[in-house]
Amino acid sequence: MTYIVNESCIRCKIMDCVEVCPVDCFYEGENMLVIHPDECIDCGVCVPECPVDAIKPDTDPGLEECEIRENLAKYYDQKSAPGRLQGVGGEAG
Repeated sequence: MTYIVNESCIRCKIMDCVEVCPVDCFYEGENMLVIHPDECIDCGVCVPECPVDAIKPDTDPGLEECEIRENLAKYYDQKSAPGRLQGVGGEAG
């Protein structure tokens, strides 16, 4: 299991979730954050920090599998990786 960020995050400017992530797996998309599924350690500390309840487990029955794939493919199947956001334990990349 990993976590995903849904559409509720679009244009949200509060990044408390990014600041608590111990592995810096959040990336900045065009108008929302995304979580890199291979970097997320499934700790869940970001979930209660999200003010718009946009972070969900990828096993949540309310999520469409195609929606998850589409969002991830948009950001991770590109030649260049999206910009990494600075988290608690790392630096922007």
